[in-house]
Amino acid sequence: MTDLSNYRNIGIFAHVDAGKTTTTERILKLTGKIHKTGEVHDGAATTDFMEQEQERGITIQSAATTCYWHDHRLNIIDTPGHVDFT
Repeated sequence: MTDLSNYRNIGIFAHVDAGKTTTTERILKLTGKIHKTGEVHDGAATTDFMEQEQERGITIQSAATTCYWHDHRLNIIDTPGHVDFT
């Protein structure tokens, strides 16, 4: 059986343009999952991988990613903030 004591599940929820994807991007950078921080307005954020998301600079669908911090596994869900996609 898997020991879940070192797992952390993080859902990032907020209104549109609050910085949810930017926060996710910074966490991925700080944990070493990515080596270059992608900017939402440049269409280079890791969790905004759909063409429409990159063109519009918004999150359209929720995206899940995993990274590790010390002995903990972080499962992160980046959610859309725009009312049309929630």
